[in-house]
Amino acid sequence: MLKDLVTRNRSYRRFYEDQPLDEQTLRDLIELARLSPSGANLQSLKFMISYTPEQNAKIYPTLAWAGYLKDWSGPDEGERPTGYILILGDTTISKSFGCDHGIVAQSMLLGAVEKGLGGCMIGSIRRRELIAALGIGEQYEVLLILALGKPKEIVQIEPLGAEGSIRYWRDENRVHHVPKRSLDDLIL
Repeated sequence: MLKDLVTRNRSYRRFYEDQPLDEQTLRDLIELARLSPSGANLQSLKFMISYTPEQNAKIYPTLAWAGYLKDWSGPDEGERPTGYILILGDTTISKSFGCDHGIVAQSMLLGAVEKGLGGCMIGSIRRRELIAALGIGEQYEVLLILALGKPKEIVQIEPLGAEGSIRYWRDENRVHHVPKRSLDDLIL
């Protein structure tokens, strides 16, 4: 059921690093992106995949993780993503990518959940550093990165507290809590 997939599709930031992803799994997720809607059907997005420890090690240091968790700089060794999908805009096709990258990112993350995986959509990227590290061509704009793997954490949805804070937090057992506004608060 779609609601179940959406509910299980959380922003996972800790993974079983000893359970690697492979090229075919990432290609299967990109196939979902390929089939997703595209503004004016331009299909101006391109993708780079990474699933080797060597390539992943070039990507990891260019990413920022969980801005609300001020005392956490990201997953420790052994808990890092085992795969990445870089979502790039091809400026030879279009100069504006609208919301296409968000649409394909959600499609791929739902596909990951269906496969028993999880991921995190990351937009906080040191882009120049990443472009240099991977030799990404100048015609491509780095839009988003999906960090992927077998989740090693529990992410729990919570009702928004009386104070109204939307800031996620971790408890003493490292359970990641995500406050969500109620449906009635969203509908005008």
